Amino acid sequence: MDDRTTTDFARTQPLSRPVRHKRTAPKISRRLGLLTLVVAAAAVSWWFYGRQPAPPPARPNAFAAATPVVAATAVSGDIDMTLNGLGTVTSLATVTIKSQLSGQLVRVAYQEGQMINKGDLVAEIDSRPYELALAQAQGALERDQALLQTAELDLKRYQELAKTNAIPRQQLDTQTSLVAQDKGLVIADQAQIDVQKLNIAYCHVVAPVTGRAGLRLVDPGNYVTAGDASGIVVITQLQPISVVFTVAEDNVPQIARRLRAGATLPVTAFDRSGVVKLATGVLKTLDNQIDTTTGTLKLRAEFANEDDGLFPNQFVNVQLLVDTLHDATVVPTSAIQRGAPGTFVYLVNADNTVTVKPVTLGPASAERIAIQSGLSPGDRVVVDGADKLRNGAKVVPRDAGDRRIGPEARNEPPAVAPTGNATAAPVSAPNGGRRSRGGQ
Repeated sequence: MDDRTTTDFARTQPLSRPVRHKRTAPKISRRLGLLTLVVAAAAVSWWFYGRQPAPPPARPNAFAAATPVVAATAVSGDIDMTLNGLGTVTSLATVTIKSQLSGQLVRVAYQEGQMINKGDLVAEIDSRPYELALAQAQGALERDQALLQTAELDLKRYQELAKTNAIPRQQLDTQTSLVAQDKGLVIADQAQIDVQKLNIAYCHVVAPVTGRAGLRLVDPGNYVTAGDASGIVVITQLQPISVVFTVAEDNVPQIARRLRAGATLPVTAFDRSGVVKLATGVLKTLDNQIDTTTGTLKLRAEFANEDDGLFPNQFVNVQLLVDTLHDATVVPTSAIQRGAPGTFVYLVNADNTVTVKPVTLGPASAERIAIQSGLSPGDRVVVDGADKLRNGAKVVPRDAGDRRIGPEARNEPPAVAPTGNATAAPVSAPNGGRRSRGGQ
């Protein structure tokens, strides 16, 4: 029994280790073969590429570390001290023509949009009722003048009789009073005549100012009255015309001082975009109080407007020339930088490096600004490309007026770096071979 048990146990044991080695041997052989092929291919590649000639070394770029910039030269010149404001074109006279009496409108003597001179006939009202009233007043005057003449003759007779006490004194006094009454009636009749003559004149409506007629508000045949709110026509004066605009209260003392000195301050009106120049005029007057809600003061400028460039109620941008600063150091506005030092510029040195130069700003006009301190005429400052600069950085300056394409764009080698303040040829920027703005 013991032998059988031992035999059965031996039969149930796993395969021996030599059997497992026989199953994994083919895998190991395949891996060794693949490794041999890879090593052989690497050796052949190394031998092949090793025989190729080495590429020539890249030519060093003298300006690889320099930053291309655009520079401008500070100059000495005059700069205008101007103030900008928003204004509205306002007519110096806008008149609504209304009838001063009642009657039928029989004639309209203007065309819509026509230029009407002062005193020209605008409309005509039926004057026949007033002509009849005039005749009636003239008749009353004739009657009362006759009565006055009779009373004056009676008064002379009574005066002669009173000298001899032929009539009572009371009768003489009554006749004297009657003569005075008749004189009053004559004066009243004459006034009625003048009133009717005036009404007849009012039947012919004339223009009180020179200007342009608007759209017709009433047609012939209508009955007009003195209480009509709309009127007959609106006449607007266009030549000259004014512009009312506002300035900050801080600028009022300077303007008032110039006006007291007798200076004529030019004013220029631009369109809504501020680009197109519409007209040029002069400042006429200032308002008498500052608006407390906005802190501004209203000013009125007058324009000849001979070409009708300004139209009433038009919105305009106004530029007021207060004064002119002479012999100032002027640079482009784009040269001004702002940062920790305050307002500063990048000054281009003779060795084509830049220095941070703090400056004190003066008045500005358009794209130019005055420098009160910090620069002198002839100094060169960076106007474009200053965003990547620092104090002492190397630059390749190009004049602001030079618009030529750089040498890299023409496949030409870069020029030798110039010395002094001469303009250098544009070079590639150290940004991975990409050209910066302006063909650099």
